[in-house]
Amino acid sequence: MRLVATPFQRRPAPAFAIAVFLAITAFANPASAATPTQTQPRASVMTVAAHSQIDTRISGLHTRLQITAAQEELWQKVAQVMRDNAGTMDSLRQARTSQANNMSAVDDLKSYGQIADAHADGIRKLTPAFQALYDSMSDVQKKNADLIFQTDHHHAAKKG
Repeated sequence: MRLVATPFQRRPAPAFAIAVFLAITAFANPASAATPTQTQPRASVMTVAAHSQIDTRISGLHTRLQITAAQEELWQKVAQVMRDNAGTMDSLRQARTSQANNMSAVDDLKSYGQIADAHADGIRKLTPAFQALYDSMSDVQKKNADLIFQTDHHHAAKKG
């Protein structure tokens, strides 16, 4: 039997939740350490490892979704949102890790809430970009996309 992690445990959430629809679950600065505008990390500070992971994820999805040349422009918009979301989550995770030894239980909860908010914001940003791509897909591509999302979410839920 696997125990479910609590917000007080300082281990990263599954990477899949971070990236795609991603993906996006991780960890943040305590709210008391920064103002709301300071907690909006820039995607450009994404670590090399996170950059490599998201590029691998993007490339894999491109292949699995069978993106056509005609859909490439729409795909690039989806990919950019995914990169931006991954950069935000990576920055939040790094900040949380750097503050882990100095956080009170309340700081930990606030930090966890910031992560959850950033994840939800990432999904809200990704949805319209993906919707435009999905609308351009053939019926076969749509069925494939539906299966990919159902399968990936199912596996992510089992890991979490």
